[in-house]
Amino acid sequence: MARTPDLLRRRELLDALVAECAENGVGGRSLRELAEAVGTSHRMLLHHFGSRDELLLAIVDDVERRQMELLRELITDGTGFAAMWDHLRRPELRALERLFFECYARGAQGESPFTTMLPGAVDRWLDEVQSATDAAADPALARLGLAVMRGLLLDLVGTNDDAGVDAAAQHFVELIGSLENSAR
Repeated sequence: MARTPDLLRRRELLDALVAECAENGVGGRSLRELAEAVGTSHRMLLHHFGSRDELLLAIVDDVERRQMELLRELITDGTGFAAMWDHLRRPELRALERLFFECYARGAQGESPFTTMLPGAVDRWLDEVQSATDAAADPALARLGLAVMRGLLLDLVGTNDDAGVDAAAQHFVELIGSLENSAR
């Protein structure tokens, strides 16, 4: 089925907004400022996304979708947590990760429309791990890995202590490896 021009335009705008927010962050930028940065009008953003908050959620959702696709590739080739960490820790993703944590916190506080991302922000990842491993992954270990990854990311975006956070991630990778080895 062919995509309508409206859906194609929304996709183009979302791709441009993800790139813009990765490069320059969101911060307190208005809808008008974001629109100008991607070469459109705030009215077009409202048409395609509804509101600034719904636009932020669309960006977070799109980035999460892209990362889940990457997770499937990494699990398939056996590199798992360490490879995912190497991807997520990249400095060019920090602004998007800050946006994720902002939206997540607003949802946890019960603020609409951010509540719509919960509990899916956890469940979708756990489902993806189960799907990518043909249900071979221990659900508790998958949740622990997600929680550790997000905790490390929160530490990283808050402190920019690459060396310290990377060392903690490496210890977790070693811990997982020792758990997997003892289970065999």
